[in-house]
Amino acid sequence: MNNQEAIVAAQEALKAWGVEMTPRLIKNRENIVLEAAGPDGQRAALRLHRPGYQSDDAIRSELWWSEALVAAGMLVPQPIRTLAGDVLATGGARVASLVTWLDGAPLGEGGVPLAMDVAEQDRLHEALGAELARLHVASDAMTRPEAFAREVLDLGALLGDAPSWGRFWENASLSKEEAALLLSCREKLLAEIGAHADAGGDFGLIHADALRENVLVQDGQTRLIDFDDGVFGFRMYELGVAMSQNWDQANEAALGAALLRGYASVRALPDQAEQLVLAFTVMRAMASCGWVIGRYADDHPAVRDYAERAIAMATRYLA
Repeated sequence: MNNQEAIVAAQEALKAWGVEMTPRLIKNRENIVLEAAGPDGQRAALRLHRPGYQSDDAIRSELWWSEALVAAGMLVPQPIRTLAGDVLATGGARVASLVTWLDGAPLGEGGVPLAMDVAEQDRLHEALGAELARLHVASDAMTRPEAFAREVLDLGALLGDAPSWGRFWENASLSKEEAALLLSCREKLLAEIGAHADAGGDFGLIHADALRENVLVQDGQTRLIDFDDGVFGFRMYELGVAMSQNWDQANEAALGAALLRGYASVRALPDQAEQLVLAFTVMRAMASCGWVIGRYADDHPAVRDYAERAIAMATRYLA
């Protein structure tokens, strides 16, 4: 769906909330996200969900989760109900949801060095670690409805023969030697993450996409948005995702320490937490190398870009 088609589809979807306006396109990627307004004129974010990615039940579960997090005292986007009282509009070209708007600026952008000084980078990563821990505490305390449905991102889904995000070692841009390198990395990750899982590694609901673009900063506080990728997964994977855009920064170690320090201020860390975060950071790079398969043509630059990042991180990890 091109940008103009997205705006037309969004205008149609907004009728379910009794809203007539031309929304502003924010991004046209996995989901199409637009700035809109709710029935009472409040600023809101409209999402047109990618067909085939999440079921209606899974989207409803995500929105229930958001409401429960707000009830637990967190500040996250929560659903605005349609005129019919539903959290979804299902009659248009795509399933649509409308959620409250959170003010703030993204922590940063992938592939671009963080803009603030290193002391502020440390402070914000410590705040993010604490926010992720609060998310995990609140999620564990919930009594989920029987119909609650989110993907399980366990060891097999990460590193099995058919990973959820694709067989990363089959990325079309890889040479035989590069594919062999990623398979060696896979074996080491299987051993390390597998040992964590066998020891009863902390596992539960996670955001699973706490990248810089999904972390808003306002008045020194960090807030999470875009829970669309939320799953049942390893809690240290959560921190690995947050670190995956820092892997090539000179102060990577300090940022990782700040993230762990913030997390530990709210919730206990597992043994060898620092090494686990490193493993899950590399794991995210491997998953992203598989994620591009089928989403882009084999010769698209993004396919090689993700592969090169995975190769660089695997090389360092195996060394």
